Amino acid sequence: MPLPLPRHQRAHGRAELGFARTERGTVLRHLFHAAPLRVLFPTPEPDDLPLAALVNVGGGLAGGDSLEIEVSLAAGGGASLTTPAAEKVYRSLAEPTRLSTRLEVAEGATLEWLPQETILFDGARLERRMQARLAPGARLLAAEMLVFGRVARGERLGHGALFDSWRLWRGGRLHWADATDLSGDIAARLSAPFGFAGAEASALLLLAASVEEASAGRDLLRAAGHEATLARPGLLLARFLGPAGAVREALAGAIPVLRAGVLGLPARLPRLWTS
Repeated sequence: MPLPLPRHQRAHGRAELGFARTERGTVLRHLFHAAPLRVLFPTPEPDDLPLAALVNVGGGLAGGDSLEIEVSLAAGGGASLTTPAAEKVYRSLAEPTRLSTRLEVAEGATLEWLPQETILFDGARLERRMQARLAPGARLLAAEMLVFGRVARGERLGHGALFDSWRLWRGGRLHWADATDLSGDIAARLSAPFGFAGAEASALLLLAASVEEASAGRDLLRAAGHEATLARPGLLLARFLGPAGAVREALAGAIPVLRAGVLGLPARLPRLWTS
């Protein structure tokens, strides 16, 4: 009699980071992480922000897995968060994979949320929720990229589910909300000419800053060949859609433009994006 197949052991990872501003610059005041999430701190360039790398040591996420991330940045601080590689979401037979991120940025602080892309295997079921709470004078530069299938292997996302939600508060009031819901016949929706038009990937680049900074960022992106819009006063959005390689290249080109032209930081990507 054949032995039963082993059941997937669900992973429930969590990471908490708290940064504060001191005379020595921004320092880490609070850290907690639980497997499969680990937080590493690569040495940043001398002229750049402190860098934290969120690592999924499990190598990918399956149905029923969940990750929770909470980041707080105190007044006047500056920090950058990224990932060392693309996140993989495997096929699920039932339960979705759940990713939850909460960012809190205090007055005069600048936070970068720049993970590398998330790859949805065919049959993946992902629920991803982002909540960002910004004080009136805080700044946030954030990017998210989704790849619809293992493109390098010729696989396309044909079935499964995706719910991707953003909520951004400014000064305690809801400033912007957005959600993407892909379910049912995903293949048809991704190929629809007035939908995703056959795109292999999509990406969102967001800059929440002052009204003047957001407007300047839009002009800088347009001068660099990227379309961008001001969704609200002080909120700049740029969306990218197309072949996976082209979307990543466009996103990687737009981030340094905003870092240098608006945030006053070096015109470079996080080191892990190129290492």
